Amino acid sequence: MARLPILTWPDPRLATPCDPVGDEDVAGLAADMLETMYAAPGRALAAPQVGVLKRLFVMDVSWKEGTPAPRIIINPQILWRSDSMATGPEGCLSIPGVTTDITRATQIRMSWTDLHGQGHTEILTGFAAICAQHEYDHLDGLVTFDRLSPDLRAATEAAYLDTMPT
Repeated sequence: MARLPILTWPDPRLATPCDPVGDEDVAGLAADMLETMYAAPGRALAAPQVGVLKRLFVMDVSWKEGTPAPRIIINPQILWRSDSMATGPEGCLSIPGVTTDITRATQIRMSWTDLHGQGHTEILTGFAAICAQHEYDHLDGLVTFDRLSPDLRAATEAAYLDTMPT
């Protein structure tokens, strides 16, 4: 396993919709992504954040509070979103140091495939639902800035860019 470099915004790969994972073996990539995520330390990481434009993300929403429970999510689809919404702070490993308030559904039904080709469908709630939606956005070429109003986005982007080394 190896730690991978995490792309930072405004890298154009973060704005590129990803292709589905096909027959390629992604077990090594998923293991490297988990190692990278834990070292960051984050709770999830999408393939485009490490420069791989495939519909794959890893997630472990509880490891900071207890025993790790990693998930490898391949070719996810969000099938349903609840009408119940919550607005709360979200950070992103690709936009270090920036936290923005984002509104998301508090429950989703998501389907995906695991490393063994087994299909799963599950209702995710609370933080797990919010985290999965954040990573799903990455697969569609979206970052948290894309969820902000135009004025707030411009101000937040400008503040972030001011912190970057020239």
